[in-house]
Amino acid sequence: MNVSNYLFFLLQILSRYIFIGGIFFILFYVIFKSKWAYKKIQKVFPSAKEYRREILTSLISVSLFACIPAFILKNPDVRPYTKIYAELDGQGWLYFFLAFPIMAFLHDTYFYWMHRLLHTKLLYKPLHLTHHLSTNPSPWAAYSFSIGEAIVEVGIFVIFIFTLPMHKVHLFFFFLFSFVYNAYGHLGYELYPKGFSKTKIGRWINTSVNHNLHHKYVKGNYSLYFLFWDRWMNTIREDYDENFDEVKSRQANP
Repeated sequence: MNVSNYLFFLLQILSRYIFIGGIFFILFYVIFKSKWAYKKIQKVFPSAKEYRREILTSLISVSLFACIPAFILKNPDVRPYTKIYAELDGQGWLYFFLAFPIMAFLHDTYFYWMHRLLHTKLLYKPLHLTHHLSTNPSPWAAYSFSIGEAIVEVGIFVIFIFTLPMHKVHLFFFFLFSFVYNAYGHLGYELYPKGFSKTKIGRWINTSVNHNLHHKYVKGNYSLYFLFWDRWMNTIREDYDENFDEVKSRQANP
């Protein structure tokens, strides 16, 4: 693996983590911390020690995430076996745009079932416990994984490039979107409007409240972007809508 190629992907993923995670953190945990505190899903804030732990473990994950694209996409012996294509319209414009929702559904499916497996007795402590040390997560927890879980998480990238026709634009923008939604899921604040979880569309969309409940109680709410699998498999927490309504009904102190 070429060092310069590795550094290219490392800086890309690291800058995404620091920039997006940093914006969320500065806004919600620094500048508007006091003003918006009543909106926080769990009303207490994590300690500085928790932030440091989340950042350190995330940096280790980022260093691992960069290995796979550096080895596959820049390796002339491996790249020909991928589904990567060169021209934007190489598969037609209809496919170019449809690929994004397809990727989202596939990633959500992969994540749900992988996540369920990580919660089994055999795998929880060695692989997933590191992430669940954040019982009251901040946006820095988005990539806070053990080494083993980080390797499993990046598996979706490998599945994408060996099974779906992909342009590098797909990969860049999809994983940018993925991290933004991941950081939102760990934000500790709910950005969707009041009543959203009960709307025809909103009941199928994952929210920060939903994932925060997963971190708080460990059981239930295993999805990533959508709630299809949680609802189909009856793993969504019964107190989800109640908690969503409670958070969004809070009023600022006079």
